[in-house]
Amino acid sequence: MSWDYIAKIVSLGDSGCGKSSLTIRLCEGRFSPHHDVTIGVEFGSRIVSVGPPASLSLGINAPSTTSQSPTSPAARNAKQKHMKLSIWDTAGQETYKSITRSYFRGASGALLVFDVSRAATFASVTTWLNDLRQIAEEEIVVVLVGNKSDLAAGRTLPSGSEENKREVTREEAEEWCKANKVMTYVETSAKSGEGVERAFLEVAERIYQNIEAGKYDLNDRRSGVKGPGAAGNTAKTVNLGMNDSDAAKRGSAGGCC
Repeated sequence: MSWDYIAKIVSLGDSGCGKSSLTIRLCEGRFSPHHDVTIGVEFGSRIVSVGPPASLSLGINAPSTTSQSPTSPAARNAKQKHMKLSIWDTAGQETYKSITRSYFRGASGALLVFDVSRAATFASVTTWLNDLRQIAEEEIVVVLVGNKSDLAAGRTLPSGSEENKREVTREEAEEWCKANKVMTYVETSAKSGEGVERAFLEVAERIYQNIEAGKYDLNDRRSGVKGPGAAGNTAKTVNLGMNDSDAAKRGSAGGCC
């Protein structure tokens, strides 16, 4: 599938939250129960539909800056746009933090991930967000992701009782988003796939809104977005972020898609 835009998305958060599993689920549609600890960064990519008509059913995309509303007949009949998400899955271990931070440059979107069954990982998201905002562009699109929601769903034990491992409530996460000016909160399960695509689409749609509003210089790599001029090319010829040449080679060789 050809694409109209390519956007750099970073995934960050404590080790063991399932960041790599989310990327694998999105790109390959599968769940891997055992995954080696990420060292530095791993790569994946996925082409998604953005803007109307596909976005109309999502309830994400707001009216553009033009007079055309996405709910109008013209929007429903508009030519569908596609965005290639270049996903940079960063290491969560403290050992690699100095390396990880460098990959935040040139990102247009971010998934800030924690484990809903481990309150300590939620306590860390403020630090991760501060690190991101110190390095990334000012208007980077951030979504808070509470992963492993399957552990919070409750399962029946042999005794007949239900086990629920949730340590962070949805209300706590949503309040944190409001207090820290983070766009929205999405709960996901890389194991079942629930909410995974929604989390990435939340980021992609907001980036598309910013493109429509003219907030990015599509010729400036620091914006994290490449525009229509690059459509139809592969990710090998589109470089985003620092150490572009080496990163692109690693991404094309080791990416999940």
